[in-house]
Amino acid sequence: MAPMMLTIGQLAARTGVPVRTIRFWSDEGLLPETDRSRGGYRRYDAAAAARLDLVRTLRELGLGLDDVRLVLERRRSVEEVAASHVRAIDDRIRTLRTQRAVCTLLARGPHSPRKAALMNDLARLSAARRQEMIDEFVDAAFAGTDPDAPGAGIATSMRSLPADLPDDPTTEQVEAWVELAELVSDPAFRARVREMAVAGSAAEHPPAADPAAVAEHAGPALAAGVDPASAQAREVVERIAPPGVDRAELAAAITVFADRRVERYWALLGVLNGWDPFAPTVPAFEWFAEALRAHAAE
Repeated sequence: MAPMMLTIGQLAARTGVPVRTIRFWSDEGLLPETDRSRGGYRRYDAAAAARLDLVRTLRELGLGLDDVRLVLERRRSVEEVAASHVRAIDDRIRTLRTQRAVCTLLARGPHSPRKAALMNDLARLSAARRQEMIDEFVDAAFAGTDPDAPGAGIATSMRSLPADLPDDPTTEQVEAWVELAELVSDPAFRARVREMAVAGSAAEHPPAADPAAVAEHAGPALAAGVDPASAQAREVVERIAPPGVDRAELAAAITVFADRRVERYWALLGVLNGWDPFAPTVPAFEWFAEALRAHAAE
């Protein structure tokens, strides 16, 4: 018994796929006709109808013609193509979420042309490219320094802490990433971090102050408006500075390693990673350094 043959119109009616689409897929080799009628019209058998169902399913899922062709030619399995497509969809979803957050932020306006351009760039960049921006900054800042030196921990931290956007970023996280992008592309900031990196990897590590002691004593003094050159400030210096330390040398070391913009870098990473916010510590170190210099000879 001869198999039942369908015209292109009958196949379209049975499957719900438009005639023009079936014709296009046939011309592309995805759905070759079984034969042709005496009048030259395309005809399809039951196997072609089943093939059409598969092509339609794959196309509705968003697979490109090349991927569909690989499946039909059995060069790739449906499972392999679907898994690859899932990854592509996930990437697209992440991009759309970022674009949504950027658009929400832009709608709040106004923004400078520079900031608007950074937001636009951020929305278009892939997660890998955003991470490359941070990696390039760290590589340039710490090139040639000793990663095992006592004061080189900042390099390890900047290399290891993730600086990418979450999959579904808030507008605050988008703002944080834009500010971070501005920081790492600023030559002055790069030079400042480079200075800290070189000093931190030096063979002779400079003296350091106990951060807890600075927070406990210098922090309240700063908040109270105590003059660093005053007698009250001298008492604070005596509570914090290790006995016998060269106060001028300690002040110089603090000046090298205490920087508000670097601390802001860590704060921005905190926003991106959902950490609890922390109170700035650099202002207290700056006050302490000024007090050390004021009372260096005492």
